[in-house]
Amino acid sequence: MTTMDTRLMALLVCPICKGPLTHDHEAHELHCAADRLAFPIHDGIAVMLEAEARPIEDPASQPPPLAE
Repeated sequence: MTTMDTRLMALLVCPICKGPLTHDHEAHELHCAADRLAFPIHDGIAVMLEAEARPIEDPASQPPPLAE
């Protein structure tokens, strides 16, 4: 099973702030907006360790994409 079960998603919270998570299906990650962290999902299992999370970049601080 490679997708997160919707019942499981309803129970999962951020391990740091205990806030809600959103599922990014394309990136296979769970996002915490409050802590700006993305937790990876490997083989359908969420890795809810702070050490494994990556910071979420603020799109407003990103330079605009280069025109081709």
